[in-house]
Amino acid sequence: MTSKHDFDNELISPKTFANPGRIDALYKDLRENDPVHWTEPDEYRPFWAVTKHADIMEIEKQNDIFVNHDRTTLMTKQQEADVKEFTGGSHLLLRTLVHMDNPDHRAFRGMTQSWFMPPNLKKLEGDLANLAKEFVDKMEAMGGECDFVNDVAVWYPLRVIMTILGVPREDEAFMLKLTQEIFGASDDEMKRQDTDAAINTNTITDFFNYFTAITEDRRKNPKDDVASVIANAEIDGKPIDHLEAMSYYIIVATAGHDTTSSSTAGGLMALMDHPGEMQKLRNNMDLMPGAIDETIRWVTPVKHFLRTAKQDYELRGKKIEKEQSLLMCYPSGNRDEEVFQDPFTFNIERKPNRHLAFGFGAHLCLGMHLAKMEMRALYNELLPRLEHIELAGEPSWVQANFVSGLKHMPVRYRMKKKAA
Repeated sequence: MTSKHDFDNELISPKTFANPGRIDALYKDLRENDPVHWTEPDEYRPFWAVTKHADIMEIEKQNDIFVNHDRTTLMTKQQEADVKEFTGGSHLLLRTLVHMDNPDHRAFRGMTQSWFMPPNLKKLEGDLANLAKEFVDKMEAMGGECDFVNDVAVWYPLRVIMTILGVPREDEAFMLKLTQEIFGASDDEMKRQDTDAAINTNTITDFFNYFTAITEDRRKNPKDDVASVIANAEIDGKPIDHLEAMSYYIIVATAGHDTTSSSTAGGLMALMDHPGEMQKLRNNMDLMPGAIDETIRWVTPVKHFLRTAKQDYELRGKKIEKEQSLLMCYPSGNRDEEVFQDPFTFNIERKPNRHLAFGFGAHLCLGMHLAKMEMRALYNELLPRLEHIELAGEPSWVQANFVSGLKHMPVRYRMKKKAA
């Protein structure tokens, strides 16, 4: 019998998230026995772990009661102390959209929102199709084996978001390295090697230096890209502050591709694990929109966000006290048996599919339409050209409790011969 102490530590350990079956089992236990669970891990300040779909939505709907400030994602007590020391007293290394409450959230989101809405994205359809073909051609040229994560899935959405942002192609490898250092800081294979600090200020510094130079350039030579929008933005009639500008670049550059690459790779693995669904989709590509949503539910690359109660509140019979934090466990909400029939079954025709992978309410993911378009374009190119695909070795997952997905996925495949 696992003690509560051991359970709480395992529940948020980055290593647990590299074992999807184990984290699913822990969440299932909580949904059935203690869906709003007071959690006291050794290295973290305590919080309520919220594991039911309805309760996560209840929190997300009321962003006047449950706010981002001053705890947005899980940080160890040591990391929190190091951030305050590095920033001179602030609890924030970055101040992005996910850290903001209204009215700031509304104003900052409005800066770029039109860029990520379907009417504007429609003009990218041709570019996405060409880019998808480029990467599937690359896959074909690799001779029948590759690591789908590191050869295709991380590069394709990176190219898309860097093009929108306005980052030159030759800098993409640098951007990928910094992104993996931020999201994979708990993973020995991905973390930055030049520091043993609890927080990776060197990576943040590299990001700031890079985007400071981009800002200076776009203020002198504005272009039709998101970097120019950020560099020249005004909030309440004043130029955007440096911290908020740098944070904006970083959230677009990192979250704008890492989550999509995780969903893209995880979706292909789900299709390989469920060959009947793969065949169904290949026989009827009109099922693609539903397949994309099911893929995103299945993977749920963003594992949590935290909110802090601004007043006492009762949630599922538990008294949440003012200033206590709540961890919204999105993968658990997306496996909730009360909402999803057979939630551990991958079903590309699942309807309705009210998954929470993009969040809900005011903080609904800004890039969700773009992410779906990218995945659709790649699968539309890849699936008709594949004759066969299978795993060629053991897959592995990133050790991270905030944003994570597949780290390696070796595959063996045959492409259809082109008609003469």
